Amino acid sequence: MKMKKFMAMTLAAVMTVALATGCGSKKDETDSTNNDTDTKTESGSDWDPTNDISVISREDGSGTRGAFIELFGIEEKDASGEKVDNTTVDANITNSTEVMMSTVAGDEYAIGYVSLGSLNDKVKAVKIDDAEATEENIKSGTYKVSRPFNIATKGEGSEVAQDFINYILSEEGQKVVSDNGYISLDDVKPYESNGATGKIVIAGSSSVTPVMEKLKEAYLALNTEAEIEIQQSDSTTGMTSAIDGICDIGMASRELKEEEAAELTPIVIATDGIAVVVNNDSTVDDLTSEQVKAIFTGEALTWEEALE
Repeated sequence: MKMKKFMAMTLAAVMTVALATGCGSKKDETDSTNNDTDTKTESGSDWDPTNDISVISREDGSGTRGAFIELFGIEEKDASGEKVDNTTVDANITNSTEVMMSTVAGDEYAIGYVSLGSLNDKVKAVKIDDAEATEENIKSGTYKVSRPFNIATKGEGSEVAQDFINYILSEEGQKVVSDNGYISLDDVKPYESNGATGKIVIAGSSSVTPVMEKLKEAYLALNTEAEIEIQQSDSTTGMTSAIDGICDIGMASRELKEEEAAELTPIVIATDGIAVVVNNDSTVDDLTSEQVKAIFTGEALTWEEALE
């Protein structure tokens, strides 16, 4: 009898522990589920179109901004015939291509624009009027948001500056342009050096700078006696520096203004598209030209309004 009583007591103790453990596990699972739900809610991971649009633009003087506002009709003439930039005053202004991409990448409700050749996976390029921003679509005219990359010189310039320009416009130079995502020139010839040496100072557009750095690297591999200094700023500063003799070659990611062209000789070195970009978490994949204009002029304040 004593043995039976002992076994009964032991069995009861085991069942008690099992029930307690089972109840505890279920509570832990519930707490874990609730915590996961709370975390998802607090993080705001679901993209909400009712949120305000964060408009990101470039600084005054930027060739990319100049081309962008012209191509989308954001720049219009007033009653006196003067051109007026109607970019919303609420836009967040960035001063380079890299800062533009970083800003859009850090804000899930942001929209901006960058050189197609500088585009990377930090942001997402949207279709414009059902056309993707690709080299093929720019060449065919399907994607219409494109502009020339210009360099400009004042007068004849130095022999070594001319030699570098000859390289840029050659088969070898245009291969560098194409290999870096830009649209190269047609009917180019092999490079023939004039044998010049010395220093070249190049200044201007932050959009042109990346491909100019690649051209510099390739050229210096052929002409080891040359030295090239690239000063990144914006298109207007580049043209002013060339006019004032501060640099040998100015860079502009737009057409030259009348007053600039009157004092400088422009040379197109490539064609580049302008990609309209949003955050990678955005559900926006396609916009019309009119929707882009409404966003950047401040007519549409939320994504819901823009997409109506």
